[in-house]
Amino acid sequence: MQLRADQLAAHLRDARALRRLYTVHGDEALLVQEAADAIRAVARAAGFGERKVFTVSGAHFDWSGVLGAAQAMSLFAERQLIEIRIPSGKPGKDGSEALQRYAETLADDVLTLVQLPRLDGQQVRSGWFAALDAAGVAVRIDAVERRDLPRWLAQRLAAQGQRVADGEEGERALAFFADRVEGNLLAAHQELGKLALLHPTGVLSFEQIEQAVLNVARYDVFKLGEAVLAGQVARALRMLDGLRAEGEAAVLVHWTLAADLLALQQVQRAIAAGRPLPIALREARVWGAKEKLFERALPRLGERTLARLVEAASVCDGIVKGLKHPEWPLDPWDALRRLMLATMQTLQPSAPRLVLRAGAP
Repeated sequence: MQLRADQLAAHLRDARALRRLYTVHGDEALLVQEAADAIRAVARAAGFGERKVFTVSGAHFDWSGVLGAAQAMSLFAERQLIEIRIPSGKPGKDGSEALQRYAETLADDVLTLVQLPRLDGQQVRSGWFAALDAAGVAVRIDAVERRDLPRWLAQRLAAQGQRVADGEEGERALAFFADRVEGNLLAAHQELGKLALLHPTGVLSFEQIEQAVLNVARYDVFKLGEAVLAGQVARALRMLDGLRAEGEAAVLVHWTLAADLLALQQVQRAIAAGRPLPIALREARVWGAKEKLFERALPRLGERTLARLVEAASVCDGIVKGLKHPEWPLDPWDALRRLMLATMQTLQPSAPRLVLRAGAP
């Protein structure tokens, strides 16, 4: 049985639905922690008073201890909670076999919580994960995307008795809040707590949020590529500055941007050769959120325009690696900014103009 994070609370409120095995997987630390805490609280209330924690570290982990603990009688309580943490998400061959045996022999006086990072498609289809899913409840923790962050913040504010003003002012306040905490939900949680301490319940003004909320955003280089493809100029430039301030390697940022341009060119050529778009995207290894971004971007990119952007990415690659070009900035981050603006200029007509001449990006 699989649940989303927002479905877990309703499931746990029904004591009759409590299962003996819960698997929580995802990379959003705050939401993973909250889901695990909710399961622990319900377990304690149901009498699972003794707790044992096993952290799987390395291929030589001794699984016999886990299997033995599940079958042993509790020393201090009638029931026990066993937590199995697998930070790598890869239990290995022995672990795979042990987890499948474990799932087949669940005891009534043991409740098990398995914690995993975000799993890829191959891991989700593995025998060990299928066994865990079939024996209990699997809770998938999805990241809160930037477009959903204002709504998430509004929900959290409502839970503590606060809200923003109606209309444009409230939207502006939530957008400002989201910009300050993007990619860092743990810090967002702290900033929400600060607002609860500083101000009473009721409506929060934009000025109150602006004065209280620190800039604690953390940016993902791969999300930067999505912002560029979406033509989100202000967000992309803010993310680029944030990545630079965080010490991210310029070469990794360039690799991400260039990979998207090369993938666009590959898909464009495949379509020109008669390949259907879904197949062309799959062959270019374009999945998830980028599929729709590619679908919207391709009609705006002529063959010659895209070729010039790919050539610009090649010049930028040299600058990032220490080479010079007479018509490009010497600083790698300034060159990355130019490459981004050139791409977004094509995808978003309102973006700052930057002309790329043939043969001279």
